Amino acid sequence: MNTRKNSGGASAVAATPTGAVPRGGSAAKRQGTTTRRAAASGSASDRRDHLVKIAAELFARKGFQATTVRQIADEAGILSGSLYHHFDSKETIVDEVLSTFLRDLIARYRAALATDGDARAVLSEMVRIGFGTLEPHRAAITVMQNDWNYLRSLPGDRFDYLIKAEDEAERMWIAQIKRGQSEGLIRPDVDVKLTYRMIRDTIWVAVRWFRPGGRLNTNALAEHFITVLFDGLATGERTSHKA
Repeated sequence: MNTRKNSGGASAVAATPTGAVPRGGSAAKRQGTTTRRAAASGSASDRRDHLVKIAAELFARKGFQATTVRQIADEAGILSGSLYHHFDSKETIVDEVLSTFLRDLIARYRAALATDGDARAVLSEMVRIGFGTLEPHRAAITVMQNDWNYLRSLPGDRFDYLIKAEDEAERMWIAQIKRGQSEGLIRPDVDVKLTYRMIRDTIWVAVRWFRPGGRLNTNALAEHFITVLFDGLATGERTSHKA
């Protein structure tokens, strides 16, 4: 650290004419430049996030393959060339949409598993997490349902993380269902993998009919499903039987 004293002291600053840059003021000037650059960087980041949201809505509504860069730019009110200042392709945009969703989902699942609750409590929380993504990640979930096979068919390994995330989620769900069976909380005669798939599809397909602001919010949907999942629909003696 430079500890040299300014020989001019405070009087040197006081004697500086209004509007002039005092000695040592170059640091203040640099600081101002840095602040402006930070603000510009923040604006660029905000703009990028805005473009991702616009593109995500178009991908969800029109399909990824049918959406063009020009349509994204038109929706954003910019020229197509300007979009390339932020993204090199629409694949990069959908990559960001999907990876953001999956990182959030998997992180929340892991947090649920890290609690000390029994299998029923953990599975209930995982159901809440799933339904809770329907609003903030609606577009991403829709794109995954509609364009999963196409994205996986693209050359290279760019979208390999889709399979890895799906596999990890499946392992977490199945482990908890098996744990529930071993704890005597879940029937031992149900097919574990089939049960997981039915839970998974019930949650994700809901994105097609759920509308924010409707009679039920995502919390209410989750609690209703948890009730049906663990308490069932029928009353009295169990009537189900194997075919």
